[in-house]
Amino acid sequence: MRDVAVKGKWAQGITPRNFTWIIKNRIAVCERPGGYGANHRKVRRQEEIIWIREQGFSCVVSLIPSQHNLHNYDELGVTWRHRPFAPHDDPAAFLSRIYPEFQELTADGKILVHQEELGDRVCGLMAGYLLWMGLIDTGPHAITAIEHLTGRQLGPLGRELVAVGAELARQRDAQQAGGTGAD
Repeated sequence: MRDVAVKGKWAQGITPRNFTWIIKNRIAVCERPGGYGANHRKVRRQEEIIWIREQGFSCVVSLIPSQHNLHNYDELGVTWRHRPFAPHDDPAAFLSRIYPEFQELTADGKILVHQEELGDRVCGLMAGYLLWMGLIDTGPHAITAIEHLTGRQLGPLGRELVAVGAELARQRDAQQAGGTGAD
């Protein structure tokens, strides 16, 4: 009987490092399953992907520029999308595409977003998303919320992404107001 309990525990996988809910049961972030760079471990990657599957995530969105290990999601029956977000990409163009996609994906399920590590790029992207969704009203509030949720201080790159998210929200609101005849 004890062997069954142990097997059951391992069958559930392990939580990815730095896993954090941004919007509870809708959108979460973490570092790349299995770790990144010299810390990457195949067994850990598999166990973390199993955990993602067992938690009922409808999709994993990988922001990593390369396609490394994406086939592992297929092997373990996890739906994924590859949306590379490299340092040289135009943040406004990328965010204007990814935010509506996040909204669509979270309408019917919960998603997990990751890049190599949970750093400024992912945290700033998420703070901007909270602004874009209208869940938080100002950039400073979004920064504070993300710092509190992730336990990480947002640096200049992250703050730049928050500003881009705020501008995209203003543009969207102005378009919606213009379409209804309001000023």
